[in-house]
Amino acid sequence: MLYVDHAAGGPVRAEVLEAMAPFLLGRFGNPSSVHTVGEDVSAALEDARRRIAGVLGMRAGDVVFTSGGTEANNLAIAGLALGARGRRPGHLITTAIEHASVLAVGRYLARMHDYDLDILPVDTRGRVRPDDVAAAVRDDTAVISIGYANNEIGTVQDVAAIAATAGGIPVHVDAVQAAGWMPLAGLGVDALSIAGHKIGAPQGIGALAVRGRLPLEPVLHGGGQERGRRSGTQNVAGAVALAVALELAEQERTDAATRATAAREEFTARVLATIPGARLTGDAVDRLPGLASFVFTGTSGEAVLLELERRGIITSSGSACAAGSTDPSHVLAAIGLTDDETRTAVRFSFDRTAPPAPAALADALAAAVAAVRSAA
Repeated sequence: MLYVDHAAGGPVRAEVLEAMAPFLLGRFGNPSSVHTVGEDVSAALEDARRRIAGVLGMRAGDVVFTSGGTEANNLAIAGLALGARGRRPGHLITTAIEHASVLAVGRYLARMHDYDLDILPVDTRGRVRPDDVAAAVRDDTAVISIGYANNEIGTVQDVAAIAATAGGIPVHVDAVQAAGWMPLAGLGVDALSIAGHKIGAPQGIGALAVRGRLPLEPVLHGGGQERGRRSGTQNVAGAVALAVALELAEQERTDAATRATAAREEFTARVLATIPGARLTGDAVDRLPGLASFVFTGTSGEAVLLELERRGIITSSGSACAAGSTDPSHVLAAIGLTDDETRTAVRFSFDRTAPPAPAALADALAAAVAAVRSAA
């Protein structure tokens, strides 16, 4: 089997599993307990927090552990918006191609808390202009939330330029897909979300880094863990796993991006040259190194996926969070594709450590597309 759906998630790395195993077995204490067993685990939790902060260019106290990227995005947007006292109900800015967890919490705040929500358009490559973001800022803008790299089409935004023109408004960046591929420190942003299962840690662990000067209203209430910003007993094994995975991904980032970009470019060139009607979606240059997404006229994306699976290749048509939905992709619609075109989409996302052989993958895709078209 060839698995090329790493944007949805991948296996836990061996080094990560080894690091987290003691906290699933012998070192099982609750980090909030004041006895020695709890204090030992609490020290490991704080070490993980410090290591993650180092990769993100933040302070250790800025890092809040969450259950994953969705919770981190919700905490960032709702927490910063509701914490901006004196500006409520206020105004939010995001774009039309954001992850569902960003758009949904924005719509929740608009519906239940009377925020004004600006969803900015993108161009046909999936890019939003920093000047357009700056022009949308109002006196009562509470949060700007921008995805660093899109999970469906791979387009990378110039988040540093957006932060530089934000006029002091807190900027949150969803970096779930960018982690391990793009630099995370030095962006000038105020809050940043990551998720473990995209970088070799288990599912169910993530983090939000938010600069300590910003008031953050919790969205989970209880015992006041994570300095009152996220209640609930912390997943210490997951936090340790996330720290190790993030450090490894950062150490390998440059080499991994070089390898994956070369494989992606060869694969893309072969697909566009050999499959009639194939179109690359997203920005051809400013995109994630290991992601290539296409639409194929005269096909069904789901049918192509089934044909690929028959040939031992596992991939997807887009976001795993929208799997099973019959609605057209909001991302592909935002870059100008018709509903029919969006339903022909197929996305390939590569492993950082071992990209696939481009020629063999392109040949298998050509055969799958041909099989679907001949059966239509």
